Amino acid sequence: MDRKEVIEKVNQFLVEDFEIAPELLVETNTIKQDIGIDSLDMVDIIVRVNEEFGFKLEKQELATVKTLGEFYDLLLKHVG
Repeated sequence: MDRKEVIEKVNQFLVEDFEIAPELLVETNTIKQDIGIDSLDMVDIIVRVNEEFGFKLEKQELATVKTLGEFYDLLLKHVG
């Protein structure tokens, strides 16, 4: 799976499941402040990542992720 596929899958479930406006899904946007994803949403995102990509993200890994681009990169590290 390449970066483009990771971005498409993540953006799709963020829009559909978390009702995030597509125009907010910019790689430089911060996950919490710009996009508005809180810690409870992150738990649900961990579950979705497991369903979509077949691995479980650890909370410690997510603690270092600030932007959406960093989140894509983290997923790509696991699937790429």
